[in-house]
Amino acid sequence: MATLTAWKFDSPTGAAQAENTLIELAKEQLINIYDAAIVEWQPGKRKPKTRQANDLTGSGAVGGAFWGLLFGILFFVPLLGAAIGAAAGAIGGSMADVGIDDDFIESVKAKVTPGTSALFLLSSDAVIDKVREAFAGVEAELIHTNLSNEDEAKLRDVFADEA
Repeated sequence: MATLTAWKFDSPTGAAQAENTLIELAKEQLINIYDAAIVEWQPGKRKPKTRQANDLTGSGAVGGAFWGLLFGILFFVPLLGAAIGAAAGAIGGSMADVGIDDDFIESVKAKVTPGTSALFLLSSDAVIDKVREAFAGVEAELIHTNLSNEDEAKLRDVFADEA
């Protein structure tokens, strides 16, 4: 089963660096990446840049429409007209089935701010020890996951500061 996770980095380039690490891990078959997208928010900019991480996209990719809708809900809805906002709200309701609910949206909006970046990842079958090694020293905050509480705790342990 695929897991959706959202990670926040304290620099605008942190998510892109994590993407490079994930590309290497995927090549070594240490994690299955179905899809990913990145938000990079440079200091002083009004809104972030978003992009689908095409180098990570696998056969189970959800596609640009999914990421476009998600990022539209997260970062641009206040700029959209009421009709588009209502349509996004209706579609957004179906996103709750995959763990994208109001809590997710509010936590991402609160944490992904100018000067930060975020990686949204749809993945499975990670070899946890190898992933931990690859991300040693990387400071990332897990914003959201659709894992069970027990599995989420294990995931947080993988990326806990080992200082």
